[in-house]
Amino acid sequence: MKSVIVSALVASAVMASVPAMASAGLELATKSGCLACHAVDHKVVGPAYRDVAKKYAGDKGAEAKLVAKVEKGGSGVWGAIPMPPNAPRVKPADIKTLVKWILAGAK
Repeated sequence: MKSVIVSALVASAVMASVPAMASAGLELATKSGCLACHAVDHKVVGPAYRDVAKKYAGDKGAEAKLVAKVEKGGSGVWGAIPMPPNAPRVKPADIKTLVKWILAGAK
């Protein structure tokens, strides 16, 4: 019985953190200027975050690739329009948080 209660408490704590992560991810994307070129659910200049999550689903190296892309910028994956580098304007820890949020489906 004790393990059932502990499991229920852990599950409720995890579920409570999901909206907090979503809110923090969207807030960080807004604060960092990402939403000038991206949106959660539709293409703006760059791809929708949900499309990025779908493209990289199952790719174990996706987080590292996308962190590097956000830091250094790049082009060619989603079209000819380049994404400018975001480091050092956006802190490395914030970039990592943003990428995790995007790969989680930007919910």
